Amino acid sequence: MSDTVALGIMCKAPRPGVTKTRLARVVGAERAAALSGCFLRDVAAGIASLPADLGARGYGVYAPAGTEEELRALLPEGFRLLLQEGEDLGAALAGAVRALIGPLGHAGAVLINADSPSLPPALLVQAVEALRAPGDRVVLAPASDGGYVLIGLKAEHPELFADIPWSTPAVYAATCARAAAAGLPVAALPMWYDIDDGETFAILEAELAGKPLPFATALRGGPALSTRALLGLPA
Repeated sequence: MSDTVALGIMCKAPRPGVTKTRLARVVGAERAAALSGCFLRDVAAGIASLPADLGARGYGVYAPAGTEEELRALLPEGFRLLLQEGEDLGAALAGAVRALIGPLGHAGAVLINADSPSLPPALLVQAVEALRAPGDRVVLAPASDGGYVLIGLKAEHPELFADIPWSTPAVYAATCARAAAAGLPVAALPMWYDIDDGETFAILEAELAGKPLPFATALRGGPALSTRALLGLPA
């Protein structure tokens, strides 16, 4: 088995009217889709910036089928594509873990949301290092809205994704409870945030303007260069 860890971004091809519909209510469908593409570029750039000796391999874990060329244009050279399985997020996450550590042979898989353009590369390093420690575990970085911005596993644990109240503030707590019930230790990483609506988009704008985040963290956000460019902000 390969000793590399797969870092898979859960993503969709950015299309007006389909992508970031809650954010679109504030900024419009076209701009929401453009922002979604920038968010994906920035998350992927953070993965691509990791040291080679970390042994991380980038993936776009994508939907729907038929959007491969759109996504290849957004992802760095060397990223691979993996089509999402299933009809809901839980099935897609479980299927991605199964594929990445099964047929694709990686030593672990970290699945990352595509909506955190300033996700700190240091957080990704922590996730990979936590997975490489001996023993089975789940690695989780909580999101400020009660979800999580990434989850890492080195073995299949589909129970972590079944019947979770997705898109609610209970996601992180429910996942931790599922892990406890399975006797699976949780390696909790620092909190970050994702952008879903006008309120979280305002947090992003403030962060990129140099203002402090509304939650405690010692991490420094990534550069988010594509998002900055779209918003007309200096690099």
